[in-house]
Amino acid sequence: MRIGSAVQYDRYGDFDVVELVPQERPDAGPGEVVVEIVAAGLNHIERFLREGKLRDHIELDFPARQGVDFAGIVRARGEGIKDLRVGDEVMGHAPNGGSHATWLAVPRSAVIKKPEHVGWEVAGGLYLAGCTAVSVVRGLKLGPQDTVVITAAAGGVGHIECQLAHDAGATVISLGSARNHDYLRQIGTLPVVYGEGEEERIRAIADGRPITAFIDNHGESRAEELAERLGVAPGRFVSSEARRDIEIRFLRAPADDEEPRELLTLLAKAVQDRRVQVLISGFYPFEYIVEAYEDLAEMKSRGKVVIGMQTVETGARMDWYRSEKARDLRDRYADARGSDTETMAGGSTS
Repeated sequence: MRIGSAVQYDRYGDFDVVELVPQERPDAGPGEVVVEIVAAGLNHIERFLREGKLRDHIELDFPARQGVDFAGIVRARGEGIKDLRVGDEVMGHAPNGGSHATWLAVPRSAVIKKPEHVGWEVAGGLYLAGCTAVSVVRGLKLGPQDTVVITAAAGGVGHIECQLAHDAGATVISLGSARNHDYLRQIGTLPVVYGEGEEERIRAIADGRPITAFIDNHGESRAEELAERLGVAPGRFVSSEARRDIEIRFLRAPADDEEPRELLTLLAKAVQDRRVQVLISGFYPFEYIVEAYEDLAEMKSRGKVVIGMQTVETGARMDWYRSEKARDLRDRYADARGSDTETMAGGSTS
């Protein structure tokens, strides 16, 4: 008997309700495959689900398992499965949750083959953020005639939306913190900082182009008002609530729903073709999943935070995950340089 681990919680709550419990490798039922998970993504909406903030949409049965995104290796296949073999590399979604685990039994229709040149971390974190982003951008039918504003543009969903909109030919104005602007330029967008005067900054960087669409990932009430002032038609404004509803739809999409497979296949090809590059800003060993979610909850991570079930730890740096992250180190030094510049400009303060 093979024993692994799975994330489980028996009541709504914060990180303190999360525990790793022993898991026996499941058997593959008819039409199912058993996948040994290599990497799995973390999503804000899974945290909200665990905290009980989505009870109007999804009612959990306890004990509940966590996680929807995953990539891994087929270890068993059930009756009727002929197009996948043991050892095949796959990626997909867990319709009932539970991808934060060593093994997962899912219907064949919930997985696709992982392209050879898509890395495990990216494949494991692509499903929910990617399908949400594709659905939002597709709905707007963006093209070269469009200039779209996207808020929280460096986030897990936002940075994929930016690249898909850019790939469609649209001009992308990305609203985000100044610390993310270098990255946002790298993915082909025109970054604008949040806060007072943002409307004027958007108009200035648009350089006379009309703003034709607006995607709000940030969740602030002023976003719709800002879109109206910029002249965006109501039908081309995507609210954070509308995005959340799309995300919930994919969070619990049944295995026989063909759209998730279609979108994930499209996304995997876009990643393989380098038209979309998924940024992994945090990669944690499975046993540090609480620390991974704490990182995500700080709302500072660019792109995706992912856990790896088979990472190697030599023992030389057992506290590596507690060390300062590169993004924080860069920001700290940027702040220090700014302070030095101000001191030099203003003379000695002593």
